[in-house]
Amino acid sequence: PAVEIAAQILGDTPSGRLYKNLVETKKAVSVSNINFEFKEPSFLMFIAQVSKDASIDAARDTMIETIESTGVKAATKEEVERAKTSALKNIELTLNDPNRVGLGMSEYIAVGDWRLFFLYRDRLEKVTPEDVTTAAKKYFKQSNRTVAMFIPTEKPDRADIPTVTDSEITAMVSDYKGREAVAQGEAFDPSPENIDKRTTRLNIGGLKVAYLPKENRGDTVYARMTLRFGNEKTLMNRGTAASFAGRLLMRGTKNRTRQQIQDEFDKLKARVGVGGGATSANVSIETTRENLPAVLKLVAEILKEPAFPESEFNLIKEESITNLESQRSEPTNVAIYAMQKQFNRYKKGDIRYSGTLDEDIADTKAVTIQQVKDFYKDFYGASNGELAIVGDFDPKEITPLVTQLFGNWKSPGKYERLSNDFADIPAVNQAFETPDKANAFFIARLNVKLRDDNPDYPALYVGNYMLGGGFLNSRLASRIRQKEGLSYGVGSSFNPSSLDENATFFANAIYAPQNADKLEAAFKDEIMKATTEGFTKEEVEDAKKGLLLAAQRNRASDPGLAGALTNDLFLGRTF
Repeated sequence: PAVEIAAQILGDTPSGRLYKNLVETKKAVSVSNINFEFKEPSFLMFIAQVSKDASIDAARDTMIETIESTGVKAATKEEVERAKTSALKNIELTLNDPNRVGLGMSEYIAVGDWRLFFLYRDRLEKVTPEDVTTAAKKYFKQSNRTVAMFIPTEKPDRADIPTVTDSEITAMVSDYKGREAVAQGEAFDPSPENIDKRTTRLNIGGLKVAYLPKENRGDTVYARMTLRFGNEKTLMNRGTAASFAGRLLMRGTKNRTRQQIQDEFDKLKARVGVGGGATSANVSIETTRENLPAVLKLVAEILKEPAFPESEFNLIKEESITNLESQRSEPTNVAIYAMQKQFNRYKKGDIRYSGTLDEDIADTKAVTIQQVKDFYKDFYGASNGELAIVGDFDPKEITPLVTQLFGNWKSPGKYERLSNDFADIPAVNQAFETPDKANAFFIARLNVKLRDDNPDYPALYVGNYMLGGGFLNSRLASRIRQKEGLSYGVGSSFNPSSLDENATFFANAIYAPQNADKLEAAFKDEIMKATTEGFTKEEVEDAKKGLLLAAQRNRASDPGLAGALTNDLFLGRTF
C-alpha cells in the first residue's frame, strides 16, 4: 500500500511531483504511471512523453532524480491524504458495481486470496507519510530501475523483494472480519416496458430531462448531460477552438484550480467527466445519493465559470502537437486519415471537414487562448440539451436544484443541428508505405443510404454481427484469424444515423505487411459469400439470441441506461 501511495504522489496529474518537474517545466508533455500487482514480485512503471524538440536526456535525468529522491524528500501529509482519498474512492466505487467486484475479486484470487482485496483497502487507510518515505527509500533506488537505455553495473545492488508463500497469505487473512455491508439494490427488471414505465420525463428551461430512480447497491447514481449549440454558419472555422474549450473546462474555474476540482470530486466519491466539442458539451457523473447535489453544483461551476488558464492551454497545445506529429508514420493513423479524406465532401472551415494531418497540426499551432475564450462566450449555455439521471436519488430534491443551476442559463446563439447526408463515394483501393513499421492496418468503408428506422436495418444489423461484429465467432474472425492466421484483430461494424439517411459499413484488420494480398482476398471472399449465399437459419438464430442478450445486459447497466435515455430525449424516442 505504501508503494501505491508513493506511485500516486509521483505520477498523479496535476499534483504529482513528476508532472510538476517535467510537464510544468516543459521537459515533457505528459507523465503517467502503472503499478503492476502480481502474486510474484512485480514492477512499477513511470512514463514520460517528450516532444521531438525537447531533450530526452534532460527528461530522463529529471524523472530519475524525482523518483529516486522520494525517499529523501519526505512525502507530506497533504500528498499522502490526497493519494489515499483518490485510491479509497476507487475501491468504494468498485464495491458498488457488481461487474467491478467480480473482476476485482478474480484479480485478488489470482494473487492468493479474495480477502486480500479488503485487507489491502484497510492497509491503505493506515498509510502514513513515514511509511511512504520508507518504502520509497527501500525500492526507488538506482540499482532497482530499468530505463529505456539500459546500462548494467558491474556489481548491481539489487533490491531484495521477498516472496510470499500460500501459508503466509492464509495466516494474514485467517482472522479477517468484513465490514458492515453496504446498502443493497433492488432486483430491477430491465425490459423496455418497465424502463419506460419507471421513467419520468419533463422540461427544465431548455433541458429535456429523464429521471429513473431506483434502489442501487451502495446508493450509487449515474447522470449524463449534453448541451447543444451552434449551427453551420456560426461554427465555420471554429472547430479547433471548440475542441480546446472543451478540454480546458476541467482545468480550472474562477474559484478553483484543476487540483482543487479533482480533490473535491475525490472527497465526494465521484467520477466525473466534463468536456466538449464543436456542437456540444458533455457531462458524465457517477456518485452516491448523498453527494449528488454537491457534485451537480461543482459541475455547474465547471460549465458556467471556467477560468481557461493560459498555462493549461499551453500544456494541452504542446501535448496535442506532439501526439499529432507521432501519427505521421503509424499505419493505423495513416490509413484513417486517408479514408477520411477520401470520404470528405465539405469545404475547409466546416466542422464536418476531414483534412490532412498537416492541416490538423497547422490548425493546432495557430489556435489562441483568446479564440478559445471567444468560442465559449459565443456558444455555451443550456438553451438546448438533455439530462438523464438513473439510480439512487430523489427527483423532488434534484429538480429544484437542476432548475436553479441550469434553468435560466441561456445560450448566446441559435442552435441548428448539422445534417450529415448520404454521398455516393467512388470506389478506390489505396496503399501507403510506413517505413520501419512491422505491422500493417487494413480498413474498408462503404456508405449506405439508410436510416435506423428503415425496415431493412434490423436485417443489416444482424447480418453485420454474423459477418464481423461478433468478434471471435463472426465469419471474418473465423476465416481470417482462426483458420488462416492472417490477423489477430479483425471485424466489421454497421452504423446508421437516427436522423439522416446515411449509414456506414466499416471493416478493419491488423496484419503483417507480407500478408496484404491474402488478407484482402479472404475479406472479399467472405463478403461475396455473405451477399450471394446468405446465412444459415442456425447462424441467424444464434446471432439474434446473442444480440438480444447483449441488449438486455446494456439495459441493466445504469451508465448505459443514462446514456440511452439522453440520446432518446434528443431523438424523441422511448425504449
